[in-house]
Amino acid sequence: MALERQPAGGAPSRPISRDHSLNCLWRGPARLGESPLWDTRRNRLFWIDCLGKSLWSTNADGSDPRAWDMPDLVGSIGLCEDGRLVVGFARGFALVTPGQGGAEVDWIGDPDPDNPGTRLNDGKVDRQGRFWCGTMNMDFTATNAALFRLDPDRTWARIDDGFTVSNGIAFSPDGARMYFSDSRVDRSYQYDLDRATGQLSNRRAFLDTTAYEGRVDGATVDAEGCYWAALFSGGAVARFDPDGTLMQKIDLPVSCPTMCSFGGPDLDILYVTSATFVLEDDELAQQPLAGALFAIEGLGAQGLEEPRFAIPG
Repeated sequence: MALERQPAGGAPSRPISRDHSLNCLWRGPARLGESPLWDTRRNRLFWIDCLGKSLWSTNADGSDPRAWDMPDLVGSIGLCEDGRLVVGFARGFALVTPGQGGAEVDWIGDPDPDNPGTRLNDGKVDRQGRFWCGTMNMDFTATNAALFRLDPDRTWARIDDGFTVSNGIAFSPDGARMYFSDSRVDRSYQYDLDRATGQLSNRRAFLDTTAYEGRVDGATVDAEGCYWAALFSGGAVARFDPDGTLMQKIDLPVSCPTMCSFGGPDLDILYVTSATFVLEDDELAQQPLAGALFAIEGLGAQGLEEPRFAIPG
Protein backbone atom coordinates (compact mmCIF):
# COMPACT_ATOMS: atom_id res chain seq x y z
CA MET A 1 0.00 0.00 0.00
CA ALA A 2 1.08 3.57 -0.60
CA LEU A 3 2.00 5.94 2.17
CA GLU A 4 0.79 9.44 1.30
CA ARG A 5 1.93 12.69 2.88
CA GLN A 6 0.67 16.15 2.16
CA PRO A 7 3.28 18.48 0.63
CA ALA A 8 3.94 21.90 2.02
CA GLY A 9 1.66 24.52 0.51
CA GLY A 10 -1.34 22.25 -0.09
CA ALA A 11 -2.30 18.95 -1.62
CA PRO A 12 -1.27 17.85 -5.12
CA SER A 13 -3.68 18.85 -7.85
CA ARG A 14 -4.55 15.20 -8.50
CA PRO A 15 -4.35 12.76 -5.57
CA ILE A 16 -2.55 9.50 -6.30
CA SER A 17 -4.66 6.37 -5.93
CA ARG A 18 -4.00 3.92 -3.12
CA ASP A 19 -5.60 1.16 -5.23
CA HIS A 20 -2.58 0.42 -7.36
CA SER A 21 -1.40 -3.02 -8.45
CA LEU A 22 2.15 -4.26 -8.79
CA ASN A 23 3.09 -7.02 -11.22
CA CYS A 24 6.34 -8.69 -12.19
CA LEU A 25 6.63 -8.48 -16.01
CA TRP A 26 10.05 -10.06 -16.47
CA ARG A 27 11.70 -12.31 -13.94
CA GLY A 28 15.26 -11.93 -15.16
CA PRO A 29 17.15 -11.69 -12.99
CA ALA A 30 19.23 -8.75 -14.14
CA ARG A 31 22.46 -8.12 -12.29
CA LEU A 32 21.79 -4.39 -12.64
CA GLY A 33 18.57 -3.56 -14.43
CA GLU A 34 18.38 0.10 -15.45
CA SER A 35 16.94 2.72 -17.77
CA PRO A 36 13.36 1.56 -18.55
CA LEU A 37 12.21 3.58 -21.55
CA TRP A 38 8.85 3.52 -23.34
CA ASP A 39 8.95 4.03 -27.11
CA THR A 40 5.56 5.38 -28.23
CA ARG A 41 6.36 4.75 -31.90
CA ARG A 42 7.19 1.06 -31.43
CA ASN A 43 4.76 0.60 -28.51
CA ARG A 44 7.51 -1.25 -26.69
CA LEU A 45 9.49 -0.90 -23.50
CA PHE A 46 13.30 -0.95 -23.57
CA TRP A 47 15.64 -1.42 -20.63
CA ILE A 48 19.15 -2.67 -19.93
CA ASP A 49 21.09 -5.04 -17.73
CA CYS A 50 24.11 -2.83 -17.17
CA LEU A 51 26.48 -5.45 -15.75
CA GLY A 52 24.98 -8.18 -17.94
CA LYS A 53 25.92 -6.12 -21.04
CA SER A 54 22.51 -6.56 -22.60
CA LEU A 55 19.59 -4.56 -24.01
CA TRP A 56 16.03 -5.83 -23.53
CA SER A 57 12.60 -5.00 -24.96
CA THR A 58 9.02 -6.20 -24.41
CA ASN A 59 5.45 -5.20 -25.10
CA ALA A 60 3.67 -3.16 -22.44
CA ASP A 61 2.48 -6.31 -20.65
CA GLY A 62 5.87 -8.04 -20.69
CA SER A 63 5.10 -10.30 -23.65
CA ASP A 64 7.42 -10.92 -26.61
CA PRO A 65 10.73 -10.34 -24.78
CA ARG A 66 13.74 -9.67 -27.00
CA ALA A 67 17.40 -9.23 -26.08
CA TRP A 68 20.59 -7.95 -27.68
CA ASP A 69 24.14 -8.46 -26.51
CA MET A 70 26.09 -5.25 -25.99
CA PRO A 71 29.86 -4.79 -26.44
CA ASP A 72 30.41 -3.03 -23.10
CA LEU A 73 28.75 -2.25 -19.78
CA VAL A 74 25.66 -0.14 -20.50
CA GLY A 75 25.01 2.81 -18.20
CA SER A 76 21.90 4.28 -19.83
CA ILE A 77 19.88 4.59 -23.02
CA GLY A 78 17.71 7.19 -24.75
CA LEU A 79 15.52 7.27 -27.84
CA CYS A 80 16.67 8.88 -31.11
CA GLU A 81 14.61 10.63 -33.77
CA ASP A 82 15.81 8.15 -36.42
CA GLY A 83 14.79 5.04 -34.48
CA ARG A 84 18.16 4.24 -32.98
CA LEU A 85 19.08 4.44 -29.31
CA VAL A 86 21.66 6.81 -27.87
CA VAL A 87 23.71 4.89 -25.34
CA GLY A 88 26.10 5.73 -22.55
CA PHE A 89 28.45 2.76 -22.53
CA ALA A 90 31.07 2.46 -19.80
CA ARG A 91 33.75 3.94 -22.05
CA GLY A 92 31.84 6.21 -24.35
CA PHE A 93 28.78 7.40 -26.22
CA ALA A 94 27.31 5.46 -29.15
CA LEU A 95 24.23 5.11 -31.31
CA VAL A 96 22.77 1.60 -31.36
CA THR A 97 20.40 0.00 -33.86
CA PRO A 98 18.70 -3.10 -32.40
CA GLY A 99 17.86 -5.48 -35.24
CA GLN A 100 16.87 -9.08 -35.88
CA GLY A 101 20.46 -10.15 -36.47
CA GLY A 102 21.92 -8.32 -33.50
CA ALA A 103 22.72 -4.74 -32.60
CA GLU A 104 24.72 -2.37 -34.78
CA VAL A 105 26.89 0.06 -32.80
CA ASP A 106 28.05 3.43 -34.12
CA TRP A 107 30.65 4.71 -31.66
CA ILE A 108 30.82 8.45 -30.96
CA GLY A 109 33.57 8.79 -28.37
CA ASP A 110 34.69 8.75 -24.76
CA PRO A 111 34.08 12.07 -23.00
CA ASP A 112 36.55 11.35 -20.19
CA PRO A 113 39.39 9.18 -21.55
CA ASP A 114 41.96 10.30 -18.99
CA ASN A 115 39.88 9.16 -16.02
CA PRO A 116 39.98 5.33 -16.10
CA GLY A 117 38.52 5.00 -12.60
CA THR A 118 35.11 6.15 -13.82
CA ARG A 119 32.47 5.01 -16.30
CA LEU A 120 29.34 6.53 -17.81
CA ASN A 121 26.24 5.84 -15.75
CA ASP A 122 22.79 7.47 -15.60
CA GLY A 123 21.60 9.39 -18.67
CA LYS A 124 18.50 11.01 -20.13
CA VAL A 125 17.48 12.98 -23.25
CA ASP A 126 16.21 16.50 -22.50
CA ARG A 127 13.19 18.12 -24.16
CA GLN A 128 15.43 19.85 -26.71
CA GLY A 129 16.99 16.59 -27.94
CA ARG A 130 20.32 16.60 -26.05
CA PHE A 131 21.61 13.56 -24.14
CA TRP A 132 22.81 14.22 -20.60
CA CYS A 133 24.93 11.53 -18.97
CA GLY A 134 27.00 11.44 -15.80
CA THR A 135 29.92 9.28 -14.81
CA MET A 136 30.49 7.36 -11.60
CA ASN A 137 33.54 6.41 -9.58
CA MET A 138 33.68 2.64 -9.91
CA ASP A 139 35.00 2.20 -6.35
CA PHE A 140 32.39 4.59 -4.91
CA THR A 141 35.20 6.44 -3.12
CA ALA A 142 36.47 9.49 -5.04
CA THR A 143 34.69 12.65 -6.19
CA ASN A 144 36.05 12.42 -9.73
CA ALA A 145 32.73 11.87 -11.53
CA ALA A 146 31.24 14.50 -13.82
CA LEU A 147 28.12 15.45 -15.75
CA PHE A 148 28.34 15.62 -19.55
CA ARG A 149 26.03 16.87 -22.29
CA LEU A 150 26.09 15.16 -25.71
CA ASP A 151 24.74 17.43 -28.43
CA PRO A 152 23.09 16.29 -31.69
CA ASP A 153 26.22 17.19 -33.67
CA ARG A 154 28.06 14.42 -31.74
CA THR A 155 30.16 16.82 -29.68
CA TRP A 156 30.07 16.86 -25.91
CA ALA A 157 30.79 19.24 -23.07
CA ARG A 158 31.72 18.75 -19.42
CA ILE A 159 29.05 20.69 -17.52
CA ASP A 160 29.68 20.01 -13.82
CA ASP A 161 31.92 17.79 -11.71
CA GLY A 162 33.04 16.85 -8.22
CA PHE A 163 30.57 13.96 -7.87
CA THR A 164 30.89 10.31 -6.83
CA VAL A 165 27.98 8.52 -8.56
CA SER A 166 25.78 10.38 -11.06
CA ASN A 167 22.10 9.41 -10.92
CA GLY A 168 18.55 10.71 -10.86
CA ILE A 169 18.64 12.76 -14.09
CA ALA A 170 15.21 14.07 -15.08
CA PHE A 171 13.66 17.22 -16.55
CA SER A 172 10.64 19.33 -15.66
CA PRO A 173 7.72 19.23 -18.11
CA ASP A 174 8.68 22.64 -19.54
CA GLY A 175 12.32 21.61 -19.90
CA ALA A 176 13.58 24.55 -17.83
CA ARG A 177 14.64 22.57 -14.76
CA MET A 178 17.01 19.63 -14.48
CA TYR A 179 17.26 17.17 -11.60
CA PHE A 180 20.50 15.38 -10.72
CA SER A 181 21.59 13.16 -7.85
CA ASP A 182 24.96 12.25 -6.38
CA SER A 183 23.60 9.08 -4.86
CA ARG A 184 26.61 8.04 -2.79
CA VAL A 185 26.42 11.21 -0.70
CA ASP A 186 22.59 11.21 -0.51
CA ARG A 187 22.27 14.56 -2.24
CA SER A 188 19.99 15.55 -5.10
CA TYR A 189 20.03 18.90 -6.84
CA GLN A 190 18.03 21.11 -9.16
CA TYR A 191 19.52 23.27 -11.90
CA ASP A 192 18.04 25.93 -14.11
CA LEU A 193 18.43 24.78 -17.70
CA ASP A 194 18.71 27.28 -20.53
CA ARG A 195 16.62 25.51 -23.14
CA ALA A 196 18.25 27.32 -26.06
CA THR A 197 21.91 26.87 -25.11
CA GLY A 198 21.89 23.79 -22.88
CA GLN A 199 23.74 25.60 -20.11
CA LEU A 200 23.03 24.88 -16.45
CA SER A 201 22.98 27.44 -13.64
CA ASN A 202 21.82 27.96 -10.07
CA ARG A 203 22.58 24.51 -8.68
CA ARG A 204 20.63 24.16 -5.45
CA ALA A 205 19.65 21.48 -2.96
CA PHE A 206 16.59 19.40 -3.77
CA LEU A 207 16.61 16.21 -1.65
CA ASP A 208 18.69 15.01 1.28
CA THR A 209 17.94 11.29 1.35
CA THR A 210 19.69 10.69 4.67
CA ALA A 211 16.18 11.28 6.01
CA TYR A 212 14.87 8.23 4.13
CA GLU A 213 15.74 4.59 3.87
CA GLY A 214 17.67 4.14 0.63
CA ARG A 215 19.04 6.72 -1.80
CA VAL A 216 17.92 8.16 -5.12
CA ASP A 217 18.96 6.05 -8.10
CA GLY A 218 17.10 6.49 -11.41
CA ALA A 219 14.18 8.89 -11.66
CA THR A 220 11.51 10.44 -13.87
CA VAL A 221 9.04 13.34 -13.81
CA ASP A 222 5.29 13.00 -14.29
CA ALA A 223 2.94 15.27 -16.23
CA GLU A 224 2.30 17.38 -13.14
CA GLY A 225 6.01 18.01 -12.60
CA CYS A 226 6.45 15.68 -9.64
CA TYR A 227 9.67 13.70 -9.29
CA TRP A 228 9.51 9.89 -8.99
CA ALA A 229 12.67 8.17 -7.76
CA ALA A 230 13.74 4.58 -7.18
CA LEU A 231 15.18 4.34 -3.66
CA PHE A 232 18.10 1.93 -3.97
CA SER A 233 18.57 -0.14 -0.78
CA GLY A 234 15.26 1.37 0.36
CA GLY A 235 12.90 -1.09 -1.30
CA ALA A 236 10.55 1.57 -2.66
CA VAL A 237 9.78 4.22 -5.23
CA ALA A 238 8.88 7.67 -3.96
CA ARG A 239 7.08 10.68 -5.40
CA PHE A 240 8.26 14.16 -4.44
CA ASP A 241 6.74 17.52 -5.30
CA PRO A 242 8.95 20.06 -7.15
CA ASP A 243 10.03 21.52 -3.80
CA GLY A 244 11.28 18.17 -2.53
CA THR A 245 8.42 17.25 -0.18
CA LEU A 246 7.64 13.54 -0.01
CA MET A 247 4.12 12.93 -1.33
CA GLN A 248 3.97 9.16 -1.64
CA LYS A 249 6.09 6.06 -1.07
CA ILE A 250 5.32 2.69 -2.66
CA ASP A 251 6.98 -0.35 -1.12
CA LEU A 252 8.37 -3.04 -3.42
CA PRO A 253 9.16 -6.74 -2.91
CA VAL A 254 12.87 -6.06 -3.60
CA SER A 255 15.36 -3.95 -1.68
CA CYS A 256 17.27 -2.54 -4.66
CA PRO A 257 15.03 -0.85 -7.24
CA THR A 258 17.18 1.07 -9.68
CA MET A 259 15.05 3.27 -11.94
CA CYS A 260 11.44 4.07 -12.74
CA SER A 261 9.67 5.59 -15.74
CA PHE A 262 6.16 5.89 -17.12
CA GLY A 263 5.01 4.00 -20.19
CA GLY A 264 2.27 1.93 -21.76
CA PRO A 265 -0.29 3.13 -24.33
CA ASP A 266 -1.62 5.80 -21.94
CA LEU A 267 1.72 6.54 -20.22
CA ASP A 268 0.15 5.59 -16.89
CA ILE A 269 2.15 2.45 -16.03
CA LEU A 270 5.19 3.00 -13.81
CA TYR A 271 7.91 0.56 -14.85
CA VAL A 272 10.62 -0.23 -12.29
CA THR A 273 13.90 -2.09 -12.80
CA SER A 274 15.91 -3.70 -10.01
CA ALA A 275 19.30 -5.22 -9.19
CA THR A 276 20.90 -8.26 -7.58
CA PHE A 277 24.62 -7.46 -7.71
CA VAL A 278 24.89 -6.11 -4.15
CA LEU A 279 22.84 -8.87 -2.50
CA GLU A 280 24.25 -11.79 -0.53
CA ASP A 281 22.92 -15.32 -0.96
CA ASP A 282 20.62 -15.08 2.05
CA GLU A 283 19.19 -11.80 0.79
CA LEU A 284 18.58 -13.30 -2.64
CA ALA A 285 16.75 -16.20 -1.01
CA GLN A 286 14.52 -13.73 0.83
CA GLN A 287 13.89 -11.69 -2.34
CA PRO A 288 13.02 -14.15 -5.12
CA LEU A 289 12.03 -11.27 -7.44
CA ALA A 290 15.28 -9.34 -7.08
CA GLY A 291 16.56 -8.29 -10.50
CA ALA A 292 13.07 -8.35 -12.02
CA LEU A 293 11.15 -5.73 -14.01
CA PHE A 294 7.93 -4.50 -12.39
CA ALA A 295 4.85 -2.62 -13.59
CA ILE A 296 2.77 -0.52 -11.18
CA GLU A 297 -0.72 0.31 -12.48
CA GLY A 298 -3.64 2.27 -11.10
CA LEU A 299 -1.58 5.09 -9.58
CA GLY A 300 -3.70 7.83 -11.12
CA ALA A 301 -0.50 9.50 -12.38
CA GLN A 302 0.59 9.92 -15.98
CA GLY A 303 4.01 10.39 -17.48
CA LEU A 304 5.28 12.34 -20.45
CA GLU A 305 6.40 11.03 -23.80
CA GLU A 306 10.14 10.46 -23.80
CA PRO A 307 12.09 13.07 -25.80
CA ARG A 308 14.33 11.90 -28.64
CA PHE A 309 17.97 12.63 -29.37
CA ALA A 310 17.87 15.05 -32.29
CA ILE A 311 19.89 13.39 -35.06
CA PRO A 312 20.73 16.08 -37.67
CA GLY A 313 18.94 15.63 -40.99
